[in-house]
Amino acid sequence: MAEVEIGANVKAHYNSGTYIGKVKEDRGNRYLIEVLAVLKHPMQGDIHHPGEVEGVFFHERKALAPHEKMNVKKPAVHPYDGAIPEYNKSLRDAVEIYKEKLCSKDTEFNQRAYHTLTELEDKYYKEKYY
Repeated sequence: MAEVEIGANVKAHYNSGTYIGKVKEDRGNRYLIEVLAVLKHPMQGDIHHPGEVEGVFFHERKALAPHEKMNVKKPAVHPYDGAIPEYNKSLRDAVEIYKEKLCSKDTEFNQRAYHTLTELEDKYYKEKYY
């Protein structure tokens, strides 16, 4: 784990998603990070039982909003020195990449996750960010 300074741009893994953000505070074993862009959309479904649809609660997970703060464990935070994409474009790209992954294999889980993801797009993303 590399230590990062306050104000540094970082890549952070948080609740099954990956984001680019700016470190706002050092909170001991965690960093408070402001979201600037989405690299990987959070997984849909039950993260404790990935790939399952029977007997589990199928969670709908939205990506964090622009400038939302996340409290991330330090081992999940890495320095980031690349270009920072505009939030809306990064979200669209992350959703499209996740959709392509879900369409690559025809399973009941992938179908359900795809359906949940498109509902998120319609309910939240298209209205607010697209």
